[in-house]
Amino acid sequence: MKSPPRLEETGPHLTPRQIHERLSRFVIGQERAKRALSVAAYNHLKRLMLRRTRRGPTSLRKSNVLLIGPTGSGKTHLARNLAEILSVPFHVADATEFTEAGYYGKDVEAMISELLARANQSVDDAQRGIVFVDEVDKIARRSHGPRSGGGTRDIGGEGVQQALLKLLEGREVLVPVGLGQHWPRQDSVVVDTSDILFVCAGTFSDLHAYAAEGRGLGFGARDARRTRRTVRQKDLLEYGMLAEFLGRLPVVVQLEELTPEELLEILSGPPDAVVREMKELLAADGVELSFSEAALKEIVRSAVERGSGARGLRAVVEVVVADLLFEAPERRGSRVTIDAPYVRRRIERLDPQFLQE
Repeated sequence: MKSPPRLEETGPHLTPRQIHERLSRFVIGQERAKRALSVAAYNHLKRLMLRRTRRGPTSLRKSNVLLIGPTGSGKTHLARNLAEILSVPFHVADATEFTEAGYYGKDVEAMISELLARANQSVDDAQRGIVFVDEVDKIARRSHGPRSGGGTRDIGGEGVQQALLKLLEGREVLVPVGLGQHWPRQDSVVVDTSDILFVCAGTFSDLHAYAAEGRGLGFGARDARRTRRTVRQKDLLEYGMLAEFLGRLPVVVQLEELTPEELLEILSGPPDAVVREMKELLAADGVELSFSEAALKEIVRSAVERGSGARGLRAVVEVVVADLLFEAPERRGSRVTIDAPYVRRRIERLDPQFLQE
């Protein structure tokens, strides 16, 4: 795998507006999040440039990001496309995999080792990469007092937050070259996390509250978007996040719940849309696939009922085209148009629990 180009080889920096425009090709909606990430990425590039041109430290500090939003709102999708735009190594880590150092489970340094692997073991490339840490709400402090286990070691919650502090702030850490379980038996290298951009994300479902009134599931109901309550620093502290941890995530962005109109655009608009993917898959077998507008709306309606946002679109589409994918080699040269009744029949044939998952 070819290493991403070095910063010095990429020419002039992309401006925040250019980064935003490129993100908008793949990410529908979430304007506030795209603007905030564009600025954070631009500052990240400037910081890298200054450190390399001056060959020394700079007063510019990292703008690590905390994304808060419901499932399927595009948190991982945003970070992944941002890394592709910047041409830097990118790694997705799940915060629930880690434990405090010295206990069974992954140490937080493992995410840097995995980023190093994405950079083809190039320390210099890894040191300018992006690490996306998902499910950070699941590492909230769980021991608040005697009734809830006060005095015990919270090795998967508060302990992980504390272990992440040095990585978020920027520190030289010793990481293994390789992803094996027996670290002492492997060669290790020193990686400086000072220039690694961390994007943390979580649903914080108890805090991401919406008013019940005004909720609508139909198309054209722009005024029916659920009103979002702003999550404050105090709320996050009470949730169980450490003040030191939040202090190292200066950019906090709340993502909106996607509307049916946005989900409809996500379904077939972006270059990596799932409908485009299915058409390409079937075209490889000589089958020409098309969807009616009503069919696309029916898919969106089913995904909304499933309650998993953009992620639910793929699940519904996979079910709708399952038989076609199975029969594709025998249907070479045919044209297939999927309409709304076909989508409904496919959904009705599902196990009733599908839309309740």
